[in-house]
This record gives sequence, C-alpha cells and structure tokens, in this order.
Amino acid sequence: MNSVPVLVAPRRTPIGNAGHGFAALTTTDLAAPVLREVLSTLRGAGIDAEVDDVVLGNCLGPGGDPARIAALAAGFGVQVPGVTVDRQCGSGLDAVMQAALRVRSGADELILAGGVESASTAPWRCWPPVAGAEPVRYTRAPFAPQGFPDPDMGVAADDLARVRGISRERQDAYAARSHTLAAAADFAAEIVPIGEVRRDERIRPGMTEARLARLRPSFGADGTATAGNSCGISDGAAVVAVTSESLAAGVPALRILGSAVAGSDPAYPGLGPVPAIRKLLRRTGIDAAELGIVEITEAFASVVLAVSDELGLDESKICPQGGAIAMGHPWGASGAILLVRLASQMLREGGPALGLAACAIGGGQGIAMLVERVS
Repeated sequence: MNSVPVLVAPRRTPIGNAGHGFAALTTTDLAAPVLREVLSTLRGAGIDAEVDDVVLGNCLGPGGDPARIAALAAGFGVQVPGVTVDRQCGSGLDAVMQAALRVRSGADELILAGGVESASTAPWRCWPPVAGAEPVRYTRAPFAPQGFPDPDMGVAADDLARVRGISRERQDAYAARSHTLAAAADFAAEIVPIGEVRRDERIRPGMTEARLARLRPSFGADGTATAGNSCGISDGAAVVAVTSESLAAGVPALRILGSAVAGSDPAYPGLGPVPAIRKLLRRTGIDAAELGIVEITEAFASVVLAVSDELGLDESKICPQGGAIAMGHPWGASGAILLVRLASQMLREGGPALGLAACAIGGGQGIAMLVERVS
C-alpha cells in the first residue's frame, strides 16, 4: 500500500570551512551527532517506529559505507543498516529521494536520510604507477568519459557565464545578496553544534558589491567566477527523517510531492537543474510561478542565474536567506542542506506553502525535489 512521504526533524551541522573548525573531524564525527539529534527529536515527538535504514550522500569520503559507520557510531544498534549514495553534488538530495520512494512504496516507514562531507579529512589518492613512474595524485574523479567534455566546475561556470552573457557585475550583485541575507539570518534552530563550532564559519557580514568587485578571477584571467561569487570548499552534514504522513500526524512536516533527475550537456553542468526542474513541474502539474521558495545550491553565481534565466524564476524567491556562496558547499551534504533550509523557512508561521530544492551536478546532471507544507 502506498504512503505519502514527509520530511520531519530536519537538522544540520554548522558548515565549516575546510581545514578550519572541523579540520580533524571525519564523516563519522560529523554525521553521527546529527543522526542522534534527529532520532531524539522524533522520539520526543512521539514517533517510536524503528529506523529501517540510514541513507547518506557522500562524494569524497574514505569508503567503507560512511552511512553504516555513522549509524553505528550514533548508537542506533547493529540492527539498523546504512547505505551511502554518490551522485556528486546531488548526493544528499538523491539520498532523501531514494528514502522517499521506499516510504511511498510501503516497503519502509522510517528512514533517516541526508548527506555528509569532510573535505578536510578526505583521503589523498593516487593513480597506479605506469612503467615504473612515480604515482600521480588523483585530484578528482572524471565526470565524463573520453570523447565528452569534462571541464572542472569553476572553468565550466566561467564558460556558462560567457555563453549566457552573465556579466561579472551581475554575478557579484547576486553574491552580495547571498552574503547579506545569510549574515542577517539566524540558523540556530536547525543547527546541531559540533564541539565549539556553533555557526557557519564562512558567513561574513559586509561583503558588498564593491568589495566583491576587487577580487581576482579564480579560474583564469578572463573568467568571472571569484572566491566571492563562488562557494567555498566545506565540511558538514545534514539529515532529515523520511516517514509516512500518517506516522508523522501532528508533527511539523513537509510533504514530498515529487522528485526528478535528468541529464544535460557535460560541457555546462551548471544547467543540469533545468531539465530536472522541468520534468518535476511537468509531472506534478505545478507552475514555476506557484513556488514560494526555491533553494538551489549556489556553487557559482553564474549557475544560479543561468538556471533562473532559463526557467523564468523569480530571483527574490531563490535562497531568500542566502546560500552556498555565503555559507559553503559540503558537496555530499549540500542537497540535504537545501531541504533543511526549506523546512526552516516553510514551517515557520506564515511560511510559503510550496518549495523546491535543486542541485547542479558535475558531468551534466540535475536533481530536484518539490515539497509542500503540511497544514
């Protein structure tokens, strides 16, 4: 029997700058406290169902199934399994999508899902030596095979800005908005402190367009992406409980109306959310104008602006409390962070009824999820 899946008890760590507050913490150290807090919140709300699984997204971790290890470290007991998902920057959102499909099918009734990334402790890897040569450090996975474009994400963001005519000035203006909004927001209610770190480390007040304009391009002298209008390399974790609407009756929740993934041109991975969002809106019969809030991973200002232009989105509804440009982008966790951010804004009194989360993914993919406030 099918069940309507909902998201409850959304929580996240602060987002740490790589090499700083969480420099010595592993994926387990970051994910386990959030898992414990989510489960404690559920129990406090009277949801006593057994945890069927833990599903976490992760990109650069040590392997060995970080979700299972984190579940054990959280004290869930050996009977609670765990599985790790890798869809690169969309991993955390994909983990929640997979959990929701299982709950919708009736196969499971409570899954904790989200994502975690520790760029600080990700292992250094090397390609096998060839003909007696020294091993070459493996810097990133290929996003596409031989014969396809495979640009680094920063280079691709510059290319996207160039072909879509998105100026440096427009990118800096969007980035200044992100920095300003995040600096003015209070995220304490959604955050699980880790050690002495209680707030997002990257957020800096006073990042004006004038200050941003002084920064040099990061990915080539002719580029427009800078350290100020792009995300930072980050550490963090986010988890939501995915359960049935009937089991969560009376608890603040977001109903999952649908989700979608799609492929796109690997040369311009920043456009990946466009076909995913179009597919999702078509499936659900929702018009973009009906969305009250849109959380898109702000990997680069050019990416968000290109997606907004293509879909005709109202920019005032995009990341209304700032996003990854101001807060950071812990790759495997970022999609789940979007859902935590949606919940914090939609579940407050007078919050918007409909929200959408979307991620661009290296290699030319997009993922999107549509949620509504349970009244």
